[in-house]
Amino acid sequence: MNDTNTTGQSATNVEDMLRGELAQGDVILSTARPILRHLLANDDHALFNDEVIAKIRGMMGHLARQLLFKLAEVVAKEAQSEFVDARQDQLATLLLEDTAFLGHAHALSIEAQLADRLNSRSGIDPVLSPLLQELAASKDEMQAAAAMRVVAAQARFMQHQRRMELPLAELPAELFHAATKALKNSQTDYSAEAQSVCDRLRSEYSESDRRVGQITRLVMAMGSTATRALAVDHAGLSVFLTALYMASEQDRDVVVLSLGENQCARLALSLRAAGLGQSAVEEQFLYLHPDITLPEGFDMLRADRAAALLTSAAPGLAG
Repeated sequence: MNDTNTTGQSATNVEDMLRGELAQGDVILSTARPILRHLLANDDHALFNDEVIAKIRGMMGHLARQLLFKLAEVVAKEAQSEFVDARQDQLATLLLEDTAFLGHAHALSIEAQLADRLNSRSGIDPVLSPLLQELAASKDEMQAAAAMRVVAAQARFMQHQRRMELPLAELPAELFHAATKALKNSQTDYSAEAQSVCDRLRSEYSESDRRVGQITRLVMAMGSTATRALAVDHAGLSVFLTALYMASEQDRDVVVLSLGENQCARLALSLRAAGLGQSAVEEQFLYLHPDITLPEGFDMLRADRAAALLTSAAPGLAG
């Protein structure tokens, strides 16, 4: 896809074109995490802007401090700050070497950055969207309460991003368990205490209480009206992204990164796989990529074919 329209495209030609552009975009996605790890290790920011690099570094440092303070509460009650300060860099470096953590932190920073950009460019509030306002005012008390919890969680997310923070409880389950494992493996002089702390943290963790979990439940509760969450101007970016990952059956972080300028084919296919027709897809592109037009013949691409293309081209994100 580019900023000029094509003519005379058949459904097969459109599929072939999108398949090729999807493959090119996925090469970029699959190399992003190893490149990030290299840049963070070498202070070379040529390919990623300084804000993204700083946020990722800050989030890993914040994760390390949270974990170490939990351990310090047990082994260094009288000198917790000193204990954490002495060990933070080592644990943060360990997390920075894990491309799964880098990829997630990268997606979060991009999500917040895009939310701010849409607010400035199109007046789309990053916290209180028209859809959330409507649901919060619902006569259904459970739905209204759920919407208000999402608003509060979204406000905290934007605040945490501005502070370059990543709360431990907001990690996806696999990363939460990887973080506790990193704490245990790095604190060998307090291995028994670290194991006890990790066990307690895991028992207290609830993935469904995360911001994304709350948004997911809210979208599911919308039932047949959930398609309204697939309009970024109405739902707000974070609800839109969550609804899109649910409807297209992709990883949410991949969906976030599909909003990048070199990922237009993945975004178009995701929207089509989610059931949106050409006019609805074009409307979303007006907000997200106003200079990009869909190829002629895109309307002939069936939703199931779009989903199949996404499945067959799932990017490898391992480091």
